Amino acid sequence: MPVPAPAVPIRTSLLRDTVHDRLRDAIVDGTLAPGEVVRDTDLAGWLGVSRTPVREALLRLGESGLVRSAPGRSTVVADIDLSEVRDAHAVVATMHRLAVAEAVVRLTADDLDRMRLANERFTAAIEAHDADAALRADDDFHAVAVDVSGNRALATVLDQFSPVVRRLERLRFASHAAAESVALHERLVEACAARDVDAAAEVAFRTWQNLADLIPEPDSHPQETP
Repeated sequence: MPVPAPAVPIRTSLLRDTVHDRLRDAIVDGTLAPGEVVRDTDLAGWLGVSRTPVREALLRLGESGLVRSAPGRSTVVADIDLSEVRDAHAVVATMHRLAVAEAVVRLTADDLDRMRLANERFTAAIEAHDADAALRADDDFHAVAVDVSGNRALATVLDQFSPVVRRLERLRFASHAAAESVALHERLVEACAARDVDAAAEVAFRTWQNLADLIPEPDSHPQETP
């Protein structure tokens, strides 16, 4: 009988992405701290998976600059390199402007509602001083335009470089900057609803450009915000 096409490759792919996302998030939120040695056997045991998807995830994280490794040496969580953060931030801000510019004419009423609801969650998280919840809501807000744009190349670039920016942003979380983002989010939704491509793209860029103030000078050291 003909060999049926198995579903295993799909599950394997999902597992690989899930492992990558879990490790990425652990680095961004500080569970895996800068300078910490990460061993594939330990991580595999922690996540309850084999070593193969962990190794693949570490390779991807190395490409993003979140881990460092060299032949014959241990893999470690990378320190926060401010020059790399600045470079990544410039790319992320530009990609989000492009995403919005491409998405504006395609956004539906449901898409706009998703953005409004995400901003409501963002506002509530800011008021509760919950940085993690605020960042999750902010990601959900901006993900609408990225998804609707349908630009896979853009999404791939953001997937690689956004964690570099988010990692420092969480450490340097500033309520006044986040509060300003609430108003910018509202303006972005209004511009999108009006189908004003130029205005929406500019607001999107400004929203991310404001994060530049959170990047300290090279001779300073990021500290956890109380």
